[in-house]
Amino acid sequence: MADPEKTKQTAPKVIDPTLNRFMGYHMKRAFNVVQSDLGKTLKPLDLRMLTFTALSLIRDNPGLSQSQLADAMDIERPNMVVIIDELERRDLIRRDRVPTDRRAYALTITLAGRRLCDRAIAAIEAHEARVFAGLDPDTRALMIGGLSLIRSFDS
Repeated sequence: MADPEKTKQTAPKVIDPTLNRFMGYHMKRAFNVVQSDLGKTLKPLDLRMLTFTALSLIRDNPGLSQSQLADAMDIERPNMVVIIDELERRDLIRRDRVPTDRRAYALTITLAGRRLCDRAIAAIEAHEARVFAGLDPDTRALMIGGLSLIRSFDS
C-alpha cells in the first residue's frame, strides 16, 4: 500500500496556466484565504461570517425585517430563519412584531449583541490588517473600488 505522504512528496506539482488567465479564479483563490482566516478569527466569538453579517446589518438598520435582511444578504428566507433563531436564542437580537403588519418582525440588536458586534469588528479589523498587510492604501482603495464595480454588475 502506498504511503500518502511519500506520494504527496513525489507527485508532480499541479500547474494552472489556463486558470491563471481568469480574474475570477484569482478572486476565488484569494477569497478562500480570506474566508479561512476570517473563520478562525470569528470562531472564539462563536460567530460565523453569516451570523456576523446578519448581526452587523441588524445593528446598522434597526427595525429591519427578516425579508429585508434575507434580500440584503442574498439568502433564501427559510435559511434566514435559522440564522435569526440562532441570534435570538443567544440574546443578541430581538424580534418584535410590526404593529402594521402582524406577519412581519422588526429585528433589533440587544446590548449583548452590540457588545459582541463591537468585539467582532475589532477582531475583523485585526484580521484584515494581517491578511492585507502587503497592500498599500492606494492599492487597497483601488481593489475595493474594482470589487464594488463588479458587485454592481447585473447580468
